[in-house]
Amino acid sequence: MNFSRSLFTLVFLAMTLCAVSAQQAAPTVPVQRGEALPGHVLSSNDVIAVKVFDEPELDTTARVSEDGDISMALIGSVAVRGKTAEQAARVIRDRLAERFLVNPQVTVMVTEATKRLFTVLGQVQRPGTYRFPDRSTLNLIQVIGMAGGYTRLADPSRVTLKRIVNRRETVFRFDAKKMARDESSKAVEIQPGDIIVVGERLF
Repeated sequence: MNFSRSLFTLVFLAMTLCAVSAQQAAPTVPVQRGEALPGHVLSSNDVIAVKVFDEPELDTTARVSEDGDISMALIGSVAVRGKTAEQAARVIRDRLAERFLVNPQVTVMVTEATKRLFTVLGQVQRPGTYRFPDRSTLNLIQVIGMAGGYTRLADPSRVTLKRIVNRRETVFRFDAKKMARDESSKAVEIQPGDIIVVGERLF
């Protein structure tokens, strides 16, 4: 009995030593904290890391403000909302090249991406909260279509959009029927967090 127990102990110790040796020999893979996310459209509250090659004092990690910009040394405020990481890097590069650096090399990484959601309520077929498709922006007419279009009680001329501007809720009113009919009318771009409400017809 004692012999069996001693043999089991020796086998267990041998297996443990092998496992430890294997762990020590296995190479470690560095974890990337940020992602290039080339198709991700930047929005407010995203956190991005800006790297300028050979200019470490210009490297910046910043959260995109509610107004859609970040602040960097030398060039100040830079509007990045609505742009991909590559487009934002191009804007920053051009701003630096205008006055400060010769052929700067700039990369932008998304380190924290917010959920890009919007809500459609009222007289639509499928009211609810929706996620922005990757690699694209959406306008007012498109999001109504994503919600299944109008119900028979809807009044497309009575569409409201609620949006947080400077930390305060602002309400905009639109005639979506006129916008859909008039190709020259300017499309209303939807932003993350927007709430769209389609009104009901008055009988």
